[in-house]
Amino acid sequence: MVVFAIHSHPDDIEFVIAGTLFLLKKAGCEIHYMNIANGCYGTAEYTREDIIRIRRDESLAACRRLGAVHHESICDDMGVFYNDNLIRKVTAAVREVNPDIILTASPEDYMEDHMNACRLALGGAFVRGMINYSSIPPRQYIDKDVSIYHAVPHGLVDGLRRHIKSDFVIDIGSVIEDKVEMLACHKSQKNWLDTSQGFDSYLTTMKDLNTRVADQFEDVNYAEGFRRHLHFGYSREEMNPLAEILGDYIHIVI
Repeated sequence: MVVFAIHSHPDDIEFVIAGTLFLLKKAGCEIHYMNIANGCYGTAEYTREDIIRIRRDESLAACRRLGAVHHESICDDMGVFYNDNLIRKVTAAVREVNPDIILTASPEDYMEDHMNACRLALGGAFVRGMINYSSIPPRQYIDKDVSIYHAVPHGLVDGLRRHIKSDFVIDIGSVIEDKVEMLACHKSQKNWLDTSQGFDSYLTTMKDLNTRVADQFEDVNYAEGFRRHLHFGYSREEMNPLAEILGDYIHIVI
């Protein structure tokens, strides 16, 4: 199966879904990776041009660590809007990848870029098979069912502090160090996240989040949480391919 991870900024994928991607890779899936924004404002040290280059290089290194196919960013940070231009660009990427599974951001999160990245992933997937819808650049429409899953938001709450409950969690204990190494590729973010968002060590923050997701289950130390998107417009019938591929790692949230 082909899996397409779509999120907002370089390191977002690593924070919330990289463990699941490692498990899917080990299961034989083809993994694709796209940060919609280029990371241009994620620094207190570098010029705009330098940080874009640095964060692209870090994302490429993270992809190599995972064994994923890298797709280029299409806009600046804080420029992730649900608009015609970006929907068409994301559609082109979806058509090119032709995924069976899309893993993307939560519809509710603490910042607009994350939530709009989710909307763009949904929009691009929804129009993938519309023969009269033109993507940028042009790509042939595709006719294949796709299943979409949303990761948890940072802090497990929305912008109004309301708890976001997962449908299920995936035990990533066996690949947690792989996930740490993948996130560690984003070296430029340590000082930025420490100073701008109080993350202390971004690697520790990530592991703490995965520990919180796993709290409900005594035999799980680290987990990533997901919710399934409604299949209308995306697949002809209800499907749950993550459960089929990673059933041994999945725990249903009560």
